[in-house]
Amino acid sequence: MTSSSASVRRDVAADITAKIRRELDAGVMPWRKPWDGARTGLALPRRVTGETYRGVNVILLWCAAVERGYGSPYWLTFNQAVKLGAHVRKGERGEVVLYYGQGVRKRLDEGGAEVEDPFRFLKSYVVFSADQIDNLAARFFPEPNVGVLANAAHEAWFSKLEIMRILTRDLACYIPSKDVIGMPPVAAFDTADDYSATLNHESVHATMAPHRVGRDMGKKFSQHAIAAEELVAEIGASILGAHLNMPPHHIHDHASYIGHWMKLLGEDKRAFLTAAAQAQTAVDWILAKSPSPFAEREEDIHVAA
Repeated sequence: MTSSSASVRRDVAADITAKIRRELDAGVMPWRKPWDGARTGLALPRRVTGETYRGVNVILLWCAAVERGYGSPYWLTFNQAVKLGAHVRKGERGEVVLYYGQGVRKRLDEGGAEVEDPFRFLKSYVVFSADQIDNLAARFFPEPNVGVLANAAHEAWFSKLEIMRILTRDLACYIPSKDVIGMPPVAAFDTADDYSATLNHESVHATMAPHRVGRDMGKKFSQHAIAAEELVAEIGASILGAHLNMPPHHIHDHASYIGHWMKLLGEDKRAFLTAAAQAQTAVDWILAKSPSPFAEREEDIHVAA
């Protein structure tokens, strides 16, 4: 039996949901736990190729890195380490990540003709931090990051999204009926960075518009639509902030949402996975519309890999 099949039979979605619920029950929002690049320079977890992990895997690996004090953003399978002439140290415990795939089932229709039915499947596999592996090349342990997106640069970046913004008195929000983001003045925030981080959050909300991503969390989570959408924006803003080299900011007081999120996850074991996938889709749209100013450095990482 492979580790993947064993994980699926354990119901990996339920395992992940239970882990997230434990964090929330302790008052911790796990998507806000990543380090700010002070030790690594690459806040997003990366595959052996330099490609970043996506969706729920970002959150899972962030949590593991913080809990165990890993500095490298790179995560490899046991076999990938071996192929590089390296080896996972004895006794090290890996982290489960997910893989969504597509397959086809063949069957005979009523007329006896063969037809193919596509389906999606969820598998899991285990990866290890580069910090758990001996004899890896130096590129797996990057120097601390010195590039930070300045507020003026963030404004220039946001303008390319072509999302209208209006001035509000004291509430940051996205208004679907008008397709505008409402933002209080910068002076209303503790720092200009908090303003930019809040704008990221509302930008993820704005991707719900039909002419953007067209997301409607109410179709799947009718009784918890608002909480589910807020979860998408929370996760999306953290991932987006990492792409923009912005440290995580604890700007929204979402303590009131924790209870709703607990109920949502309690009723649907795949709710967090769905929200993370939708958050990644939103971030993909945003970065396609207005790439990160650090995108060229991302390409250098891929070449080096």
